[in-house]
Amino acid sequence: MMSKHLDTFLMCAPEHFEVSYIINPWMEGNVAHGDHLTAQGQWQELKHALQSVAHVECMPAAAGVPDMVFTANGGLVLGDKVILSAFKHVERQAEEAHFSTWFAAHDLQVLHMPHDLPFEGAGDALLDRGVDLLWFGHGHRSDVACAPLMADMLDIEVQALKLVDPRFYHLDTCFCPLQGGYLLYYEDAFDAAAQAWIAARVPVQKRFAVSAEDALNFACNAVNSGKHVFLNHASTVLLAQLQRWGFSVHQIALTEFMRAGGAAKCLTLKMNEPHTVRSRYAADGNLPESVLAL
Repeated sequence: MMSKHLDTFLMCAPEHFEVSYIINPWMEGNVAHGDHLTAQGQWQELKHALQSVAHVECMPAAAGVPDMVFTANGGLVLGDKVILSAFKHVERQAEEAHFSTWFAAHDLQVLHMPHDLPFEGAGDALLDRGVDLLWFGHGHRSDVACAPLMADMLDIEVQALKLVDPRFYHLDTCFCPLQGGYLLYYEDAFDAAAQAWIAARVPVQKRFAVSAEDALNFACNAVNSGKHVFLNHASTVLLAQLQRWGFSVHQIALTEFMRAGGAAKCLTLKMNEPHTVRSRYAADGNLPESVLAL
């Protein structure tokens, strides 16, 4: 039973985790080069750290789906609804049935995108932590046409952002909304229009553009629970910025998972996202400008 008082995160143990194919630049040169015991230890350390401030649910691991450990990609949860992922690459498509079964067993209404539209869940769709807004990354794994569909399914405003660097193939690898409306992001992962949207929608004092070094260490692929931030590694500059904003930072080495292109955020899916949103456009049926101007 999920706690109503603590954040709840879904994880999946790395029993079958390995780099066994190449579907992003991080995987190149890493096929069959991982250390299984190290991966298990790093995952357990993240789980233990999260359990100090949040509740962790674990779904069963399954053979043949080595990337199911990255539960963030299983779907997008809001209230009692989840939009199930429709993976772009065939190598991950077998995960969909496992996630769907788990979600349904935990009383979530499972929604689906049209079959021809790739959509990779909370890897590309991230809720803002200050306003009622869903940020949506597209260009590599998820189709921009999903944006208005999400707006309708979840009754929420959606801001689309185009990703342009293949190393940052999901939004959560380069963009991290934090409690209070703060934001970490790596500017060069986005096209000029997306950079302008971010600047327009997030006050300058609440956003911080991380360095390339921090981005490549997956500092933006962080888990935020309350005033705690869990990530692989952060520079002294980034640590100081997060501390100025009032966050406690927990650095946990997740190097084995970075071989596959993921870190702390990828390894977790927030399950108790409250749906406090009331449509800003339901009265007249009009979609917000940020959805129309894709």
